[in-house]
Parts: sequence; C-alpha cells; structure tokens
Amino acid sequence: MANRIGIHALVWVGGWSEAEARKAISSSAETGYDLIELAALDPGNFDAAMTKRLLTEYNLSAGVSLGLDYETDVSSDDDDIVAAGRARLELALNLVRDIGGDYLGGAIFSRLGRYTKPVTERGRANSVASMAWLADKAANYGVTLGMEFCNRYETNVINTTAQTLDFIADIDRPNVVAHLDTYHMNIEENSWREPVLAAAAAGKLGYVHVGESHRGQLGTGSIGWTEFFGALREVEYDGTITFESFSSEVVHPELSSNLSIWRNLWTDNIELATGARQFIRENYGS
Repeated sequence: MANRIGIHALVWVGGWSEAEARKAISSSAETGYDLIELAALDPGNFDAAMTKRLLTEYNLSAGVSLGLDYETDVSSDDDDIVAAGRARLELALNLVRDIGGDYLGGAIFSRLGRYTKPVTERGRANSVASMAWLADKAANYGVTLGMEFCNRYETNVINTTAQTLDFIADIDRPNVVAHLDTYHMNIEENSWREPVLAAAAAGKLGYVHVGESHRGQLGTGSIGWTEFFGALREVEYDGTITFESFSSEVVHPELSSNLSIWRNLWTDNIELATGARQFIRENYGS
C-alpha cells in the first residue's frame, strides 16, 4: 500500500508557536511520517503562513482536526450557537486551505464532550445541514471533510460506523467521508473487520486514526490490530493512516481536558513516534 502515514501534533507539542511548530513538524519528518495532523480547536489563532513555510521546509503534508465546544456546537437546537459553530468551522477550513492541506476532520459535527441526553431531531438536522454547507465550501478548495465518529463520552451524534454512514448519506456530498478511529471503535464496535468493509463498500472510507485502547504505544493495549489491518488490506485502503497518542507529558489547554488525558503514558515522544511508525510498517506494510 502507498498510504500517507501521519502523526498527531499533540505527540510533540501542546501549542503552536513558531518554535513549537518547528519542533513538531521537524520531529514528524525525522521519525518517518508523511503528514502531521494539527489540533486546531481555535483555528483563528494559527499562523498559517508560518505553518506552510515549515511544512514546505520539511516536505511534510498536513491535515487539520478539531472538536467544537458548548458555544459552537452545530448540533445544538439554538440557531445562534449553530451560527457560531459554522463561523469556527469556516476558520478551520480556511486554515486547511492556507497551509496547502486537503483534509478537515474530527468532531466537527458536534461538541467534543459528554452529553447528558441524546441528540434531538432538530439538533441532528442542524448538524447535517451545517456539514453540507461546509462541504460545499470545502469543495471549492479541494478539501475533504472527515466525520470522525467518537465514543459515547465524547459525542451523542455518531458513535459507530453504521451511524456515520447514515449521517453521511443525509449530508449527501461527495467530499464527505467516514473517519474510523480504533480507539473509539474499541469502545463502540463489535468487530474490527465489518466496519471497515461497510465503509469501503459505501465508498466512504476516507481517513483512519490508529490509536491504542489506552492511547499509549501501539501494540501494548487491546486493539485487534491483526483483524483491523487485515480489513484495510482486504479493501485495498490507500488513504491516510494517522497515529494518535496522548499523555500528560504534553498538555493542550483544552484538548487534554476534553479527552481526559490524566495519566503519563509516555515521556519520550521520539521513542513513541519511532516505535509507532515501525509498528505500522511491520503490521500493515506502509
């Protein structure tokens, strides 16, 4: 397979000053990755020109992911909150465009965090309409949107591949894809193979996060890697595979709290990144 192999920026840094950006981008390239995924919860505060310059210097691609908050939740019943969410998503899309990226994903369809009740019919409709609106804008820049279904503690809109495919069908835009994440699948799915086959059969398998069950080093938890990578090979998946791992060693002021990153799962991020890259190479071949 000729997959683009990525790594999440929070493996390296919690912020995005020029020094932090250089560390993250250079370290990603030096440890064998093709892409870095930027965590842009506040996309308006990213220096896109600086980021693009460093990406060019180190010959690295980039994607952008984020999760919305209470004030910008496009799955809300409140029209003002939905409008604020669309404004933030447009900033994120502009960031992808300005750094020369081609992917915007994450929990862009809802707030990233625990809900206390199911999504309402109106809230889901607002989310679908917002994703269609964003997809139309993204198409102008050649950007793909990824719906990253998350576990029940991080969203109430889509938690499984089947729900995600239904959601994408309602959006009905060609540049919207399913974003599968093994960490969330480990909680919500009952198979490692069938969701991959279902997304591929729908023509919507577009992005993959590989993360361990405890969010540490690959191969040290309970993820069914043989079945999962086998399914990707079976459908001849040639899209991006991004390694995602979090530890209290690197703290993002919002994301670390949203994801409940309380434990120090690793301290040496070079060792972590190198080991994960080797694990992917040995178990998938890319």
